[in-house]
Amino acid sequence: MRTNIYIDGFNLYNGALKRTPYKWLDVRRVCELLLPDAVVHTVHYFTARIKPLPDDPDGPVRQNAYLRALATLPGIAVHFGQFVRRAQRMPLVAPLPGAPDFAEVWRTEEKGSDVNLAVQLVHDAHLNRFDQAAVVSNDSDLLAALRIARRELGKRVGVINPHKHPSKELLKEADFVRQVREGVLGAAQLPDEIRDAHGVVRKPASW
Repeated sequence: MRTNIYIDGFNLYNGALKRTPYKWLDVRRVCELLLPDAVVHTVHYFTARIKPLPDDPDGPVRQNAYLRALATLPGIAVHFGQFVRRAQRMPLVAPLPGAPDFAEVWRTEEKGSDVNLAVQLVHDAHLNRFDQAAVVSNDSDLLAALRIARRELGKRVGVINPHKHPSKELLKEADFVRQVREGVLGAAQLPDEIRDAHGVVRKPASW
């Protein structure tokens, strides 16, 4: 079956990669291992360019290296949302007696990936660009897109879950579910050095 993959990059990172040694991930290979009977056509990867933070100023450098590495894989399409960081006044859960009830905090958000993924999935289904789709996410906001692709457009759609427990809402509209496992992540790592049109890109030392 012609199979397209739709990956919410931040959902995958926070669910399966953060605080692990598997961040230098070949996302195409992961999906091929989890769907051995599928012919993977296009892998759509949705993310946003992060900004340097006081406790991690080199984050954008590592991300750029990873995006360069991904671009060398066949059939990869990277789609960008926005990474937003803003100060926000928020209430404290347990303020100290006599102290203010609110505090000014930095709030970081990734905007657009879930919407971009949902639109791309439905658009590709409408244009008959796949027979089967796999969505790598555990975000229940994608439920409507899965429902339209399956019920209205007649496509087979499944979920590759990067979190410990799959969303019960997504399960309602999934033809199949696969769990991202540590063994699969370990077996789907990119080479430490990859050559692209700009030279050699290397796996970040801290990864």
